[in-house]
Amino acid sequence: MIKTEAQLESRLSEPTDEVIASIAALEGDILILGVGGKIGPTLAKQAKRAIESAGISKKVIGVSRFSTSGLRESLDEVGIETIAADLLSEDCLQNLPDIHNVILMAGRKFGSTGNEHLTWAMNSYMPGRVVEKFKDSRLVVFSTGNVYPLTPVSHGGATEGLPVAPIGEYAQSCLSRERICTYFSSQFGTPMAILRLNYAIELRYGILLDIAEKVYAEEPISLKTGNVNVIWQGDANAIVLRAFAHSQSPPLILNVTGPETVSIRYLALRFGTLFNKSPSFKDQEAETALLSNASQCHRLFGYPRVSLEQMIEWVAEWVRIGGTTLQKPTHFEVRDGKF
Repeated sequence: MIKTEAQLESRLSEPTDEVIASIAALEGDILILGVGGKIGPTLAKQAKRAIESAGISKKVIGVSRFSTSGLRESLDEVGIETIAADLLSEDCLQNLPDIHNVILMAGRKFGSTGNEHLTWAMNSYMPGRVVEKFKDSRLVVFSTGNVYPLTPVSHGGATEGLPVAPIGEYAQSCLSRERICTYFSSQFGTPMAILRLNYAIELRYGILLDIAEKVYAEEPISLKTGNVNVIWQGDANAIVLRAFAHSQSPPLILNVTGPETVSIRYLALRFGTLFNKSPSFKDQEAETALLSNASQCHRLFGYPRVSLEQMIEWVAEWVRIGGTTLQKPTHFEVRDGKF
């Protein structure tokens, strides 16, 4: 079991042999834009550990506003270079070093309602400026499964070939990000991979934590969205780093998530067993949900290392011992696209 944040960070940042080989074959340094988010720090650390394991010399540079206390120092301590910058500032953007491999993960979701203009600026305008700045680089761009419509649970999730139909302005702005990035990729021949991720989880944040905390506190669990996809964040990190090798123009578009369509009711009942509690529910399961089919991703990179059951057991133990959380609910049950 994982009982400390140090153990958790180590697990999330552990590179596979495939990641190490991919990083060893990658020419140039790595720049991570938006490293200060929920996924960025462990992604940067996994890249750094892969470089060290490969015995090569390569920089990992993380860019963020670094509003979270202590984050910049924790990255500096492990040899990750950091740059404090606002990516909406043209001066800050143009002053960034020209790096051959760029991961664009900066964006905005929660707080979009009532502040839509900032969401569009971060998710659409800024990525266009980034790709133009790094048009001679190789890019991996974060997107989201929210660009898809809700699909019948029985259909196994949206594939990359399903026509997009984003619900709400957040999802619309993310589709705009994809379209703008694809435009510049086509204009300049910039190799790119666009990753539609949903939902990465770890022990301090994520859908499993949301459900486990409610079961443990004996609070009712909404079944409005009755099914989800999840993937261990460490496995998602590995896919991101290996995606450079598959970047192309026009961009490769890839769903990134776990293989299961997971029932929220099942998860609650499973946590109930582990906690010796009886979960309660409200609302009814709809016939549709925001679901992705990641079989193409699994064909390229294999199945995730960490199973659903392992994630459940880790999260249950973390809740039981009172582990630190980010206190940021995922709002996975939202169906109208308003975040």
